[in-house]
Amino acid sequence: MDFREPVLLVGIGGAGARLAAQASNLTGANWVAISHDSNDLGSENDIKVHTESYVNPSSYLIRAQTQKVMDKIRGRISDYSTVIVFANLAGKAGCAISPLVASAAKEEGKKVLSFALMPFGFEKERIFLSGVSLKRLRASSDSTIVIDNDAILESNPDLTVSKCYEITNAAVMYVVNSLHTSSISNDINILTTSRDLSDVEASLRDSIRMLYEDAPPNAVKKTMLYVFGTDNVSIGKINSITNTLSDIFNEQNTSVSLATTQGDKSKVVMVTAVQGETKFDSYDPLGTIPQDKTLDWDEPESSIKTGIELYQME
Repeated sequence: MDFREPVLLVGIGGAGARLAAQASNLTGANWVAISHDSNDLGSENDIKVHTESYVNPSSYLIRAQTQKVMDKIRGRISDYSTVIVFANLAGKAGCAISPLVASAAKEEGKKVLSFALMPFGFEKERIFLSGVSLKRLRASSDSTIVIDNDAILESNPDLTVSKCYEITNAAVMYVVNSLHTSSISNDINILTTSRDLSDVEASLRDSIRMLYEDAPPNAVKKTMLYVFGTDNVSIGKINSITNTLSDIFNEQNTSVSLATTQGDKSKVVMVTAVQGETKFDSYDPLGTIPQDKTLDWDEPESSIKTGIELYQME
């Protein structure tokens, strides 16, 4: 994906806003938060989606109300060439708003990169909506990076939920900070990482294990390997883990690229481009139907309160 300056970071919902703020601190890029919850917003430049008097609005209602402020959203992104969207698809705001923001940016001719955080497997009531929203988000993004907290929890069941978020959020920041010096495939990409380990070879094994929770080995097409904290890692070890990854993936003719960053803390993060079905396609039971045989609307589904009482008829 070719990035063009200037870049706008868009954080959707609470988790998305926090990621956008951190990314702004790292890169110096401007950012804006969009949410229906005032607690997620802290600047006059942020955009509030008003859900009237509803205390616990559904994602469909939030999406309907977001359509009322789309002109304001388009106004925010109009002066930028690249829009990077941070969306927690385990939350209502992320599911509801992110497809609309990505679609608007794409219609305005912007380059769109989206980071999508997926729910844990035990959050059953959120899985379907997150799968549908991810499908919509991918359709409007030049490139999508999926972060599956459930995969790192499966690989490390002793971790707490908050620790999983801490690890994956830090991995997102590693990648964002390296966007100017690395490449992202124009496809769906899966971001994988590890617990805090002192050995980069062990970190690589954790990253591969996390990847295989989401996609089969034959789905892997390209891997970007980020090695952080190279001040503490020998050249021989960097060469070794690169060769190891090439040996694993080259059976499928997969290319492996490398980016290294200096720092005190050693870590491996992988961004892997995949083709074919992934774990997330099963979140939406209708997702396997070919596009040309799908009856669907161009706009994502939403519910608008009409004020008309419709009585059920037996």
